[in-house]
Amino acid sequence: MKAAAFGACLVVIYTALISSADAITKLIAGGYAAPQLFCLSGLFVVALSACADRHRSQRRGFRTACPRAMALRSGATVLAAVSFFYAFRYLPFAEVFLFIGLMPILAGLMSGLILDEHVSPAAWAALVAGFVGVMCLFPAGLGAVTLGHGFAMAAALFGTFSMVMARFIGRYETNSLAQVFYPNLAIFAVMGVALPFVWKPMPLSDLGLVAAYAALLFGARWLLVIALRLLAAYAVTPLMNLQFVWMVVLGAVIFDELPAPGTYLGVAIVIGSGLFLVWDQFAPAAPRGKIAGTPRRVNSDL
Repeated sequence: MKAAAFGACLVVIYTALISSADAITKLIAGGYAAPQLFCLSGLFVVALSACADRHRSQRRGFRTACPRAMALRSGATVLAAVSFFYAFRYLPFAEVFLFIGLMPILAGLMSGLILDEHVSPAAWAALVAGFVGVMCLFPAGLGAVTLGHGFAMAAALFGTFSMVMARFIGRYETNSLAQVFYPNLAIFAVMGVALPFVWKPMPLSDLGLVAAYAALLFGARWLLVIALRLLAAYAVTPLMNLQFVWMVVLGAVIFDELPAPGTYLGVAIVIGSGLFLVWDQFAPAAPRGKIAGTPRRVNSDL
């Protein structure tokens, strides 16, 4: 219970950090191509990871017991980052949250297939309630599907898969920093190939924004990897819906975007469903017939 509560607190902090990073993404997206932001920020995060590994409490290097799973997570992280970049370019800040809110449903499906985690009927009811709440949060309704919506949906799919793979890797190793290092190394390498074709000179102020983005992303992803080791994936992702609160504040202050008054009902439903899933994590495992998160026998080099 203490581990799950600690994991929930880490997710709350994560939502504040990642929402701030998303705000910087939206600011940068208007003037630069995706490779320029992600190549530089990926390099910064890789450097921060290397520095963190030099601390005497860490010093575990970046060896991984699950290289194939790490490669899948890294590839999904690259695709999710690019998709979110263009989603924020084409959609209002808070509107992207609709697709972030779909991630608990996707995590519930992926966890059963990949992690063999039992999701009780009550938890599925909470996931559906969270989805209904997310629908309330969408300011202007679904409307016509646009390119931005396509990017946002792709971001939700790849982002969820990356988080589920992080939990899979966490079953076989506790080196959380490696799960921050390799995805960002992949981002740096992939975006570095395209960078010469899209590079634009950056003033120091914009370079400072990129550095701030990298620092926020480094802290957020490290916390999320630890949280995914302590909580089931389908319990972590509903808590991530707290991002909407931060996105409303940042959207109003920075982008002058105010969601409709009815979205507060959606916030209450989403947060309520997330808290219920955390309670479900606390509940005794015996009545469920199968312990949530118990791994089946799989090859650790998936």
